[in-house]
Amino acid sequence: MKALIEIAAKRTLRAFLVGVQLKSRAEFDVQESMAELAELADTLGAKVMGQAVQKLEAPAPGTYIGKGKAAELAEECRKLKVDTVILDDELSPAQARNLEAIFECKIIDRTTLILDIFARRARSRDGKLQVELAQLEYLLPRLTRFWGHLSRQAGGIGIRGGEGESQLEADRRKVQERIDKIREEMAAVRSQRRTQRAGRQRRQWPLASIVGYTNAGKSTLLNALTGAGVLAEDKLFATLDPTTRRLRLPTNQNVLLSDTVGFIRKLPHQLVEAFKATLEEVVNADLLLHVVDVSHPHARDQIQAVNAVLDEIHAGGKPTLMVLNKVDRLEGPHQADRFHDEYPGAVAISARTGEGLPALLAELGARLRPVRDYVELVVPHRRAGVIARLYEVAQITDQHYRDGDAVLKARIPPHLRAEFHDYIVRDLAENPSAKTT
Repeated sequence: MKALIEIAAKRTLRAFLVGVQLKSRAEFDVQESMAELAELADTLGAKVMGQAVQKLEAPAPGTYIGKGKAAELAEECRKLKVDTVILDDELSPAQARNLEAIFECKIIDRTTLILDIFARRARSRDGKLQVELAQLEYLLPRLTRFWGHLSRQAGGIGIRGGEGESQLEADRRKVQERIDKIREEMAAVRSQRRTQRAGRQRRQWPLASIVGYTNAGKSTLLNALTGAGVLAEDKLFATLDPTTRRLRLPTNQNVLLSDTVGFIRKLPHQLVEAFKATLEEVVNADLLLHVVDVSHPHARDQIQAVNAVLDEIHAGGKPTLMVLNKVDRLEGPHQADRFHDEYPGAVAISARTGEGLPALLAELGARLRPVRDYVELVVPHRRAGVIARLYEVAQITDQHYRDGDAVLKARIPPHLRAEFHDYIVRDLAENPSAKTT
């Protein structure tokens, strides 16, 4: 089984990229998609020898691109000594077989390329299981390609098939058995994550999940805010395994901050399904931090791609804070302003330099404020330890002294209310500027 996956994810060395521009797609959209495909190939260490885009009414059913164009590009690839041709869309098994016959070299599509990157980047047991599941589900209907070179006997009475057919049937059975086994293990993973979430909920700590397009700076932001030490590279899908760290806000509120896998255009459906155990952190989050690379020329398209995946995992309606990252790469100080009208409350930052992080923390505190009880307390001066404890765990909005008592207004975590029950004199409306008389 491992050998079959390795065949599907063979390392490419000299690659040629091929795309199709349909009438329904704008030229800049195709160019951006092809540039992204080149980045994906580079992430795997491939050397891109060239690329081509064909304008078509619709992809050719048998070969994706036209047969004449395929023959023309095949000749060019032979001159360039290309060993792998990468198509920008997902191919059917028949299209892949037909193109391999024309090009006489390895043919892979965008989905296979992304699956390969995920397979190499996954580090945790959970991540590896999820990637293997996605690979096998993609590989299962394509097994015929790998055994087409084996001999087949002529049909006849008492003859069920040749050597190739027998091997194909055996491998299909093995793949399906492994898929079933992984799904069982993934069910255990989901159960463990539910247990972990239950533990967090007992602490009453809100969860904020960082989402965004791949390479938008999510891991860099997590490191800047929490010192998590997560790998952050200027490459697509630098990190896959989720990381959750505690973040203490200036309001003395503890928040769990979770980094998630980056999204991308045409993210394979198999990956979305397989990574649902990981993406449950997004679905269960109290707040999403949508990190956007505002220096990217197609930042809005990337926002739409992320929102599409969020809708697919049923997290599209979550409260979201837009984080406009990489402002240090902008030519002018007001270039990010165009996003503020579209996304009120958006915060402009540079996770790399630290610019804007205090404003981000303040906005986080404001967005997550409703999870705290706003109360007035009267604490005798002699109970200095209680006052110190309040400053440790609560957000104090007002304090003054009266008749030997400290009168405080504070936001306290609901699960700590019982600890200060003897000193709470009333619940307050959410108006931190009000003064006690």
